[in-house]
Amino acid sequence: MNQSQLPAEQFAALSAQPNVVHGFTLRVSGIEMSHDKSEALARLDGVHREIRKEHGLGRAPFITAQQVHGERIGVINEATADDACFDSHDGLITNQRGICLGIYVADCCAVYLVDPVGEAIGLVHSGKKGTELGVVSNAIRSMAEHFGSRASELVVQLSPCIRPPHYEIDFAAEIVRQCRHLGVASVHDCGVCTACDLNRYYSYRAEKGRTGRMLAFLALP
Repeated sequence: MNQSQLPAEQFAALSAQPNVVHGFTLRVSGIEMSHDKSEALARLDGVHREIRKEHGLGRAPFITAQQVHGERIGVINEATADDACFDSHDGLITNQRGICLGIYVADCCAVYLVDPVGEAIGLVHSGKKGTELGVVSNAIRSMAEHFGSRASELVVQLSPCIRPPHYEIDFAAEIVRQCRHLGVASVHDCGVCTACDLNRYYSYRAEKGRTGRMLAFLALP
């Protein structure tokens, strides 16, 4: 399978950054998804591994978060050779090269954070509750604390997520507002609603919880 055939998309604001590799996987045809989250992820794992491989990350340690709709941010500030999952966390930041961060979503927003000056990255899971708790703001502050990143120098990209009228609030707009409040000038929202295109995306709400997950991934190669 060549990269042009892989069910994944990229964002122009991140593709313009020469020091990062990123992607956002799409719905995978031919895989039945009417199962709980763990079974859905197990069924998608082979495709997601292949996509990471085609982006040059096949051998990179794969670091994920448990995603409990909270505000905790996991920090990876030293090299590792092992895959890992941060229990009770919803965001990840690192300044280490060769580590692939991963967040799974199916209506919530995956928020990519790139510090092109300090060469650090972050990836955050932010839905209604996480946005109310300020999980993305917490990640930005954590990048400043651990890596010296300046909010004004960050590039922030929001993934597709559920939006009105398919959802009662526009938490993507609130994420953008919080980023700008902290001084982030380069904030990019794709504006795409996951529930509007079930041929391309999984949607937890539109499919009543029996669905797959998109994988957002980000790495310093």
